[in-house]
Amino acid sequence: MNTKLYVVLAAAAVLALSACTKHESNEAADQAAASADQAAAAAGDAANAAGDAAAAATDAAAAATNQATDQAAAAASDAAAATQAAANEAAAGAAQATADAAAKTAEAAQDVADKAETKAEEVKK
Repeated sequence: MNTKLYVVLAAAAVLALSACTKHESNEAADQAAASADQAAAAAGDAANAAGDAAAAATDAAAAATNQATDQAAAAASDAAAATQAAANEAAAGAAQATADAAAKTAEAAQDVADKAETKAEEVKK
């Protein structure tokens, strides 16, 4: 009878250990599922953060492009104004040179006329 008692006790111990192992396995599976849920939530948060960062980078790039465009337009406007000022100065300089040349031509013509009058007076004498 002692042998039967030992066999029954051993079987009960095996069953008890099996029940504990099954309970621990269930707890581990539950913990793994909870960890998987947490990891999925963290991945979703990371994806949202990456999307927000990409949108912010796009906005910053657009703002920088707009600023560069505005600066380029201002530089082009300044260049156009400088070109117009240079053209105006060149035109004024050309007008002055023409006026100077006309004055010298008039002086030369007057000199020729004076010389011709002097020669004419000499011839009359």
